[in-house]
Amino acid sequence: MKIAIIGQQDFGKAVMEAFVARGDQVAGVFCKPEKPGEKPDALREAATQKNLQVFQFQSLKSPEAEQALHELDVDIGIMAYVLQFAPQSFVNIPKHGTIQYHPSLLPKYRGPSSINWPISRGDSQTGLTIFRPTDGLDEGPVILQKSCPIGPDDTLGDIYFNHLFPLGVNAMLEAADLVVSGRHTEAAQDESQASYEGWFRTEESKINWSNHVDQIYNLIRACNPAPGAWCELAGMKVSLFDCRKHRVRTFGAVRGKPGELVQITDKSIFINAQGGIIEVLRLKPENGKKMDASQFAIEHGLSPSPVKKS
Repeated sequence: MKIAIIGQQDFGKAVMEAFVARGDQVAGVFCKPEKPGEKPDALREAATQKNLQVFQFQSLKSPEAEQALHELDVDIGIMAYVLQFAPQSFVNIPKHGTIQYHPSLLPKYRGPSSINWPISRGDSQTGLTIFRPTDGLDEGPVILQKSCPIGPDDTLGDIYFNHLFPLGVNAMLEAADLVVSGRHTEAAQDESQASYEGWFRTEESKINWSNHVDQIYNLIRACNPAPGAWCELAGMKVSLFDCRKHRVRTFGAVRGKPGELVQITDKSIFINAQGGIIEVLRLKPENGKKMDASQFAIEHGLSPSPVKKS
């Protein structure tokens, strides 16, 4: 089939390469322009290396973007990790329209941080959806979905790179075949089950040590490897990454207040929370590099809080 790729970064690159590898014709690639000093876009670089036609419009709503897609005369548009708004006047240009990837089981977790939120809330399952893009954010009819489990210790990186990334690439191929051959179905999303979540940024990733240890551990997992769940240690902002959760089951097993550093070993540090303790193995000081938590404690003279006698 003859396709246009609309996307960016590593996922867009992988989707493009998957279509090329099986012999489909990529007539053109639409990427968001990089800002001055920004890291080169992986999809744009890969497309350029393959001598594919690359378009970088400031807006996909522009007449120039629509004209470019018209002239490509493609069978279908493939939206793979797109942060630019694509209006109906653009996505309806290909002969069989356009399909889009979203890393959640729509209509749940619409929005830009749809992988972080289910992990942070302790969900045991997530997945991906291939759907028809509309002018509403992630609201179009569903073509196919794939689910995957969220293990109790899985991080954002585990779920994305081990599940949603490879599953998503294959799902785009499958959905494109179904649509172009006329064998697909389109199911309207159930608005009564819909939820929208915004960006998972600095404020959302702040650790409140007075929360239950389960909530804190889920937050840390949801922010690993980005944006990093953070708190203050040694008077500075520190992001926590590789951690373990230790729940307590008897009264008095946790001594001290939430947020207190209660133990330092040669491999990790232990911080109190409600109902348990978070063991931190790797962390990253602000403006620094990831390092072993025990090394951080040594370098900054940290010591466990003294346990007060009752």
